[in-house]
Amino acid sequence: MAIGPDRRRMYRLVMAALAAGLLAAVIVAVVVGAAGMSPGQTLRALGGLISSGRGARGSFPSWAPGLLLDLRLPRIVLAMVVGAALSTAGTTFQGVFRNPLADPYLLGVSAGAGLGATIAIIWKPLSGLGFYSIPATAFVGAVLAAFLVYRLATFGGHTSGVSLLLSGVAVGSTLTAIMSFFMVATEYDLRTVMVWLMGGLTTATWNKIFMALPAVAIGFIYMMTRARRMNLLLMGEERAQELGVDSQRTRRNLMIAAALTTAAAVAFSGLIGFIGLMVPHIMRLLVGPDHRRLLPACALFGALLLLVADTVARTVIAPAEIPVGIITAATGGPFFLYLLRHRKGI
Repeated sequence: MAIGPDRRRMYRLVMAALAAGLLAAVIVAVVVGAAGMSPGQTLRALGGLISSGRGARGSFPSWAPGLLLDLRLPRIVLAMVVGAALSTAGTTFQGVFRNPLADPYLLGVSAGAGLGATIAIIWKPLSGLGFYSIPATAFVGAVLAAFLVYRLATFGGHTSGVSLLLSGVAVGSTLTAIMSFFMVATEYDLRTVMVWLMGGLTTATWNKIFMALPAVAIGFIYMMTRARRMNLLLMGEERAQELGVDSQRTRRNLMIAAALTTAAAVAFSGLIGFIGLMVPHIMRLLVGPDHRRLLPACALFGALLLLVADTVARTVIAPAEIPVGIITAATGGPFFLYLLRHRKGI
């Protein structure tokens, strides 16, 4: 897929703008909050934290560095990791299925990961395995959900966009219902369950980041190594096979990679929808369909978008919070309807 000089220039400008926007969003997310500190105090506390506490005595509350290190910074980093994971997974699903509506949430992959995590939480033999039980079962659930949707939507070797979408919605709804039933039946706190189902980053910790980041990085690196093959799949399976691509194997492996990143996100953030749907479409308009450039752009924009959404979620009605999944659904729902109405032949 040839890239002209104008497209390369546009790509560099977009990446620079995204990097600058992400940096600005990080600064805003660090500064704003319900802790009662002024922006100046917050920045001085951050400077004191970076310099190992050698800040001006009395220029910020004594508890401020701990607040930033243990609460605000982990949440910011986890928002970026989850946003990048969901957006790159959505990009891969759209490329693999050649369907603009493919997305981890709509395809039921997020619900599969959520059900796996729920089982690990409520089933004592699994919860006794320690910190790794939730990510592991979330990954298994995501992979099984992805293949189940794919098999249900495939007839005679052909997967149509409509059948894929309907299968994903049906499987996702069923898995979410099972997940809710398990939580209620085992007498878990219903409010906590509902907040988790709506998606949130309130429980972010550095340990969770250290668990999620390697999985997201491995999935992203694999997607990048298969970006050229994804480009060929866009031309159709027969054409891709003529050019030496094993389409079935490539599709299967990319589905596993996308499920891995989705599971890493859902295991620690709950169900956050539509990031994987919106981001690839917007970036495709700006940088083109070449996955070698589209995937990095989506990772940056996904991190930026979810960080902004989470900052709004925790500040708009402070000191109370809105689950970030509500924010993404409020913007992603209308975007989804727009795609359904204006895209032909889906």
